[in-house]
Amino acid sequence: MLCNTGVKFASFIVLLGACATGASPEPQLTEQIPAVIPTAPSRPAAPPLPTQSFSIPPFETSGHAGLDAWRNDFAQRAMQAGRNPMVVYEVLRDAKPLDAYLPSSPSKSSSSVSSQAEFAKPVWEYLATAVSAGNIDTGATRVAEEAVLFAEIEDRFGVDGETVAAIWGMETSYGGYMGNFDGPETLINMATEGRRRTLAETELLATMELIEQGRVSREQLVAGWAGAMGQTQFMPTTFKQYAVDFSGGNQPDLWASRADALGSAANYISQVGYRHDVSWGVEVSLPEGFDLIYSDGRNLSLVQWRALGVQAYDGGDVPLEDTEQARLWLPADASGPKYLLTSNFDTFLEYNRSLSYAFAVGLLSDGIAGRPGPQAPWPTHLAQVSVADMTMLQSGLNALGYEAGRADGIMGSRTRRALQRFQSAQGLVADGYPTPELVARVMSAAG
Repeated sequence: MLCNTGVKFASFIVLLGACATGASPEPQLTEQIPAVIPTAPSRPAAPPLPTQSFSIPPFETSGHAGLDAWRNDFAQRAMQAGRNPMVVYEVLRDAKPLDAYLPSSPSKSSSSVSSQAEFAKPVWEYLATAVSAGNIDTGATRVAEEAVLFAEIEDRFGVDGETVAAIWGMETSYGGYMGNFDGPETLINMATEGRRRTLAETELLATMELIEQGRVSREQLVAGWAGAMGQTQFMPTTFKQYAVDFSGGNQPDLWASRADALGSAANYISQVGYRHDVSWGVEVSLPEGFDLIYSDGRNLSLVQWRALGVQAYDGGDVPLEDTEQARLWLPADASGPKYLLTSNFDTFLEYNRSLSYAFAVGLLSDGIAGRPGPQAPWPTHLAQVSVADMTMLQSGLNALGYEAGRADGIMGSRTRRALQRFQSAQGLVADGYPTPELVARVMSAAG
């Protein structure tokens, strides 16, 4: 996850349930990448901390009554869950309120997933930064400079270097910006704010466990605004499950070691199903009169798509096996690019639940490998829907029985499918793309 963190575009950890995905928004990908990134020195494994009795002293006030009350309660619950009292105290004691979550005045807005660039911007604007020529060139340079490392990672985990580099570039601009927040403090603020309390508390418990096991030190936990850490932006639970020591330093160090960070990213998407021999997606063209309700997320074999008239964008055969399952996806409206997506695309979504983010990872990896990006033009003339209007659209679709999910202002797969069903019922082109006119039509129908 990841959370991915403008907002961190490099790490946009989407904690949609997240995560989502790394407020002072963090910068988007920059083309000013440091030429040399340090490799971690060997760090001896620390012995697990003893679980002897330790009475937590009273916390000094943070200056925020809600944070103080939550912290006192959570400290007791963490110890009841088996966490070491010394670690509980060290993780929680210095937390202060952050404007990202607990604004000190009404003029300082709190964080919102819906304000992140991968959700708030039109996909073509998002990609202009994410998959710029500079970011592609930097990624290709990194892969060439670290050819041996990427080859070893590919050999061990079955993930090609271009894909690993694309994740690295998306998350932290190839190690150029890993965030400057204290990871536990961001999670404490997130928990106090409340919308993602369960997620934040789970991540804090995982943080404490990592410290107890000697896998990280309290001082290492520098993170993005959403709590994701290191060059490939792992949340603590992801670190716990997927981080690997690829450099021989005894413990994974995702901050200082490229080998550990990149090896861990490869291990992560490999474990969640990435397949080396399959493209993540292929741009396609559709026959005239094609019913776009087929782009509602259903998986069909390539044989079935071919029978429906789907071809590669250049008119040739789609370069996938006949039995390969894929789904049709429209990043924009019916006039924009169209893609068949394989299960590899879903492994990118494990990092960040934003479709735009996963799309950018795929396109950046293609660019690093020398493959072209979308050939069909983007519908840049379309007026965009605001977060407030998107929230209204979701509420209206729900009222009409189309099950758009929570009205959170985020255009996810569920909202798109609901909108497609509405469009189909109204005799409209069912591309699932929201426009101001469509919002008005839904709200009129909902009364």
